[in-house]
Amino acid sequence: MTRTRVVLASDNAGKLREFDALLGEYFQLAPQSDLGIVGADETGATFEENALLKARHAAAESGLPAIADDSGLEVDALDGAPGVRSARYAGADGNDAANNRKLLEALADVEGAARRARFRAVVVYVENADDPRPLIAAGSWEGFIAHSPQGTNGFGYDPLFFDAKDRKRSAELDPAEKNRRSHRGKAVRALRALLEAR
Repeated sequence: MTRTRVVLASDNAGKLREFDALLGEYFQLAPQSDLGIVGADETGATFEENALLKARHAAAESGLPAIADDSGLEVDALDGAPGVRSARYAGADGNDAANNRKLLEALADVEGAARRARFRAVVVYVENADDPRPLIAAGSWEGFIAHSPQGTNGFGYDPLFFDAKDRKRSAELDPAEKNRRSHRGKAVRALRALLEAR
């Protein structure tokens, strides 16, 4: 089967690995940075709006079909924050470690069930920048925020996100197990179903 070349509207190496594991049999994924594309400004108010902005921008710049996701962490005690600002929670120049530190500081006095949180992801596929019928799929992963980081796998908030069913942090799961459980894995499998139904 000839795989369609598709631009992935992300420069995040962790996301590229996860998408390639989940969609590599369908698409030859090229990260936008390999094509000289600077990412779109994420000005949307929702994960879906941001994913669409990124996908349409990458398709317009590359002339290729595009896949984008927008995802983040929602913490009940923080009224859903950091939400769509998850990657920039500690500021535009922040990084995973800074974001995790800020999250732990915000939850310093929060205990028990109030630390409930979820990862959410929306994944979008567009044939071109003006695609009138983009494919949109979503997934979520329920858990809690641990009191300290643990594990070396994954990226972002994975060292703090605790899956109560598994009694492990996301960063302690091997990549295949994480893809089976995660918000992004669920969203991409839903996208695959949409692609196969076309």
